[in-house]
Amino acid sequence: MEKKKNNFIKNIFIVCIIMGVALFILRIAPNYVKGLDNKINVIINYTDVTESMKQEAYIDENGNLYLSKDDIKNFYDEYIYYDEKYNQIITSSDTKLLTMSVEDNKKTINGNKTLMNAKIKEIDGKHYIPFSELEDIYNVKATYIKESNTIVIDSLDRKLEVATSLDKNEVKYKPTYFSKTVHELEKGEEVYIVQTKSNDSESKTRDFIKVRTKTGKLGYIKQNSISEKVVSREAKIENKQIEGKVSLVWEYFSEYGHAPNRTGTTIQGVNVVSPAFFTLEKLGKGNLLENVGINGEEYINWAHSNGYKVWPLISNDSMKETTSEIMRDYKLREKLINQIVDKVKKYNLDGVNIDFEYMKEEDKDLFSRFIIELTPQIKDLGKVVSVDVTAPDGSPDWSLCFDRNVLGDVTDYIMFMAYDQHGEYVKKEGDEGTVAGFDWVELNVNKFLNQEEVPAEKLVLGMPFYTRLWKIKNGDVTSSIVTMKNIEKSIPEGVTKQWDEILKQNYIQYEKDGTIYKMWIEDEKSIKEKLELVNKYNLAGSCYWVKDFETSSIWNMIEKELNKE
Repeated sequence: MEKKKNNFIKNIFIVCIIMGVALFILRIAPNYVKGLDNKINVIINYTDVTESMKQEAYIDENGNLYLSKDDIKNFYDEYIYYDEKYNQIITSSDTKLLTMSVEDNKKTINGNKTLMNAKIKEIDGKHYIPFSELEDIYNVKATYIKESNTIVIDSLDRKLEVATSLDKNEVKYKPTYFSKTVHELEKGEEVYIVQTKSNDSESKTRDFIKVRTKTGKLGYIKQNSISEKVVSREAKIENKQIEGKVSLVWEYFSEYGHAPNRTGTTIQGVNVVSPAFFTLEKLGKGNLLENVGINGEEYINWAHSNGYKVWPLISNDSMKETTSEIMRDYKLREKLINQIVDKVKKYNLDGVNIDFEYMKEEDKDLFSRFIIELTPQIKDLGKVVSVDVTAPDGSPDWSLCFDRNVLGDVTDYIMFMAYDQHGEYVKKEGDEGTVAGFDWVELNVNKFLNQEEVPAEKLVLGMPFYTRLWKIKNGDVTSSIVTMKNIEKSIPEGVTKQWDEILKQNYIQYEKDGTIYKMWIEDEKSIKEKLELVNKYNLAGSCYWVKDFETSSIWNMIEKELNKE
C-alpha cells in the first residue's frame, strides 16, 4: 500500500510538471492566427489588415482587384471624396489628383482625361474601386497570390531589403523556437525584410528578424539562417525647396498698379517674394484675373537672378459670394485650378500663396477640398503650396471658415496672419488696442500647434510692418494705418514711448484738441520679439506684410534672428 501511495504521488508530481511546462510554452508561444476561411487576406507592406477592413476585398471575373472606398479612405487617402453632383470619386496623393466617373470608365489624372480598364462598382450602397486605377496615384503595386489567397500591396516609395534562406528554414509566427511555423522555406528562397520601427520591442529580438515571404506570410526567422540583406529599392527622399527657415515678404499692388521695379536692389534676409499677381473675377465662374505684364515678368527675372523663390499671391479679394460659388461646384474648382497650374507653368513660378479671406463658415470643408485638389497638381510640378489663414477661434467668416488641421496636413506651409488683433472694425472706446500683441501672437501659435495640430515645421508666422493710430473723441473710435517707416514722423515732439512687457512693444498716448490719440508701435524691437517665437517653437519661418512699409534696418535684424544657431 505504501508503495502504491508513493507511485500515485510521483505520478501526480510528474503530471504537474508536464502541465507546468505546457502552460509555460503556451504562454511564450501565443496561438497562431490563421487566415480567415474564404476571405482574401490583404497585406499592406508588412501589416496584415484583413480583420481591420470595413468591407471584404474581392477579385472579379476578369481578375480585377476591388477595394471599398471606405477601406481606401482608411489606408490610403483620408480625403477620398464622393462628388454627388457629378457622380464621381475624387482621390489624391502628394502629386496626383484622380477623378473617376461612377457611370462609365472615364477618369482624369492631373487634368489629363483617359479611360479606366475597369469600372467602379456599387454594391449594397458602397462604392468599390478597381485598385489597378489607384496604383500610379498612390505609387503602390498590388499582387494577388493565388496559392495563399492573399493580396500584397507594396508602397514603392519605401525601402525594400531582400535576403535568401541559407538552407531549409521555418518562418515562425512569433520570435521564439516554440512558436507555430507559418511557412517553410526552401534553400535559396527569398524573403523581404520587414522595416520595423526602432522602438518596436519585437524588432529588438537578437536571434530573430521579421520577414515577409513571397506568398505574403508574415513571421520571424533566425537571423543567422539567411544571407546578408541586399537593398532592392531605396526609400524615396523628398527634397525641400527652401532649406532652413522660410522668410517671405508680400509685395502688394492692386489690379490698377503693377509689380515694382526692384532692379539693382536686394532684400536682405528674404528667400521668398509673393507679388500680388492674381485675383478671382467677381462672380466670374472660376475665372482668374492676372496682373503680371512686362513689369511682372521683369520682377520674376529679378527675383530669380537674386536667388529668391516666387510664390505669387492668389487672392479672392474678400469676395464671399464669388468664392462660395466656386467652392460649391467641382467643375468651377477644376476650372480655377487648371488656370493656376497654367500660370505656374507659363511664368516659371516656384509656388503659390493662396490668400482667400472672408468666406462663409459653411464653405469651410469645400475650401479644404479646393486646396486638397489644387496641391497635388502644383507639387507634381515640383512647386510649393502655401495658404494664408487667420487666428483660430474668431468670427464665423473670418476665422471659423478654415480647417487649419486639414490645410496644415495637405499643404507645404500655413501662413498665420498674426496681425489685425484690433482692426478697423473697432468703433467703441475701450475696444481699441494693438495690431499684434506678443501675448496674443504666442497664445495663437500654441493654438495652431496644439488645438489645431498644425506641424511646427509647416507653420510660418506672419508679422505686420504697420500699426494703427487710434483717435478717440466723445466715445467714438476711429483709426488709420501708419506704416513702420512713418511711425516716428507721426509721434509729436515731447511724447514719450512706454515699453509694455506683456505686449512686447512700445506704447504712446497723448491728447490734442479734445481728441485722445493712442498707438501700439511695431518697430524693430517688437518684430525681434516675435521672431524669437519662430525659434522658440521651431516654426517653419516668418512672413511680412508688406514690402515698402518697413524701415531699411529691419532686414539685417531679420536675417540675424532667423539664422540663429
